[in-house]
Amino acid sequence: MEKAVKHIVITGPESSGKTTLTKAIAKALNTDYTEEYAREYLNSNTSYKQKDLLLIAQGQLQKEKANANPIAIHDTDLITIKIWSEYKYNQCDPWILEQIEQQKSKNRIYLLCKPDIPWEADPLRENPSNRAELFKIYKKELEYLGHDYFVVDERVRLQLKILFS
Repeated sequence: MEKAVKHIVITGPESSGKTTLTKAIAKALNTDYTEEYAREYLNSNTSYKQKDLLLIAQGQLQKEKANANPIAIHDTDLITIKIWSEYKYNQCDPWILEQIEQQKSKNRIYLLCKPDIPWEADPLRENPSNRAELFKIYKKELEYLGHDYFVVDERVRLQLKILFS
């Protein structure tokens, strides 16, 4: 019998505090977390095409499955890759969509980071001007998929920082 894993997914637009929040929660719970595979992939392949997003999605899912903690914390997931693909290329690979559909039956909760903190430049980031627009897309997608989610804004980040310090 498969062990029930609770998944906490930190998601949202670029430069919205996802990785910082992921690390803080993992530290507070004394556990590991799933790093964003896209960063690993793009550090080796800075020039990418839409077909690369399938490879990134497969790597992300493999990392998630390797996280066998009772509470698995993920710095992003396949929904981010779907949004990225549709936003940049106006389509998404069917395999990614199938995996996202399968994850609907998993025990997943999302922390959706609002981009209300200053943009931090990073060679892998592409969207400094449209984070609010992307946030709305993330919110709409989570609602469409029926996932439970909480919005993490600057006020909540401060409370979490105090809680996890």
